[in-house]
Amino acid sequence: MPVPEPLADPRHVRPVLGHVNLMVDTFLANSDVDDLRAVVRGLLSASPPSVASAFTAAAQRRLMQTNAAAVPSTDGLFVRRANDGEIVPTLELRNTLKRARTLYGAGLGFASLKVLAQPVRATLRFHWEEGSELESFLAEIDADISQALQSSREELDSGRVADIAKARDAIGDLRAAVKESQRAVHNWGGVYPFERASATLEFWKL
Repeated sequence: MPVPEPLADPRHVRPVLGHVNLMVDTFLANSDVDDLRAVVRGLLSASPPSVASAFTAAAQRRLMQTNAAAVPSTDGLFVRRANDGEIVPTLELRNTLKRARTLYGAGLGFASLKVLAQPVRATLRFHWEEGSELESFLAEIDADISQALQSSREELDSGRVADIAKARDAIGDLRAAVKESQRAVHNWGGVYPFERASATLEFWKL
């Protein structure tokens, strides 16, 4: 006959909270972003890996709830500056890149690829000078794409890709945008800004 397990001492049982403590919630509601970032980084660095995993899962749920992976229009991402006629990024583009970074930073690399493909497509109708503000900004987008692809690899390798066809579609969409951009820049003789993205996509088959 199996030995019955002893009942847990109620003094040592930690309750599972379904809500945030009122005082903690007050802190969250009134702290600025830098303070919250510092607290979260400190918590994650001092906690076991399971806490980081739970945090990432919560971040992913939030991003999906807020439709962070919505694909933006190519219109309104760049504008011609009135005083000198130079093409510059808009606030909408900066917000789009922030969304993409939250996605690939939270392990949703494939979801970020279609978001990042749109700024690449938006450049098709523009020319830029070497060393210009626009060229520097496009280099940032190239770096974002590289990081998003790395996040996608990790997502795939960890077995977290539920829909492989959707993942292939995201890769194909970005690859098409990068190739279109490459052809356009070649035609007008400019310096191609998405070399890292192009090289990574060239050798990654999914």
